[in-house]
Amino acid sequence: MKKLLLTSVALATLSGSAFAADLPTKKAPPAPPAPAPIWTGFYAGLNFGGGWNTNTGPSSLSYPDLTYGGITTTNYKGNGFGGILGGAQVGYNYAMPIGYGMNALIGAEADFQGTNMVGGAAPQYTLLPNYQVTSAVGQPQNLSFVPGWHNGQKSLPWFGTVRGRVGITLWPSLLVYATGGFAYAGTNQNLGWVNQSATQTGWTAGGGLEWMFMQNLSAKVEYLYTAVSGGNQGTYFNYGASLNNVNNITRWNTIRAGVNYHFNFTPAPAVVAKY
Repeated sequence: MKKLLLTSVALATLSGSAFAADLPTKKAPPAPPAPAPIWTGFYAGLNFGGGWNTNTGPSSLSYPDLTYGGITTTNYKGNGFGGILGGAQVGYNYAMPIGYGMNALIGAEADFQGTNMVGGAAPQYTLLPNYQVTSAVGQPQNLSFVPGWHNGQKSLPWFGTVRGRVGITLWPSLLVYATGGFAYAGTNQNLGWVNQSATQTGWTAGGGLEWMFMQNLSAKVEYLYTAVSGGNQGTYFNYGASLNNVNNITRWNTIRAGVNYHFNFTPAPAVVAKY
């Protein structure tokens, strides 16, 4: 009897252990690894920032006065040239692993910006100094004042760039890069006696930081220095007061922040059911 009772208890214990093993566990499965940032591929985004120029000093222009004779001189104030800007960019990156969890990146980007950047002072019609010269000696004499335009304004309604980019990911989600290439801009100059617009071309260079805060979204901050000159040939081509003069250079600095969406055209891996 005693032996039978011990046998029954042993069987019951084994049955309970087997039953417990068949019960579903409440332990959570291990979390999947976070997806790696997608640097290689096309992207597009928006940006917003500000700009200011580097040639803000006053200037003067002396010219032969066809109306009153002699040489008339007018001055232009160097009031700060600047404003805000905003636009869009598109580009392509190609990332190459270089070890230690870092990637080298090469790419290209194009952007277009609208701005309200303007500088100088509104033109005024006033009296300007005029010197009559003698053909024999060529020395100034007979200082007088004649009516003419004083001061002027230059504005930059829009500009765009097409640039290369090279950089390195210090961390998988943080890119530091240098950039440079071609620039073009619409410029307008109002001197009172002439109001002229031109499309000028030149170059730009700078650098920035870009942070991939989600798998397909990144935020960036960027600095660019840009210089353009020349323009459409017109009536005032190659004169110092003209925007079309190859020596009439428009320079400015830009700091802007932006957001990019990175397109992932790689198909997701197929899910295989396990039984």
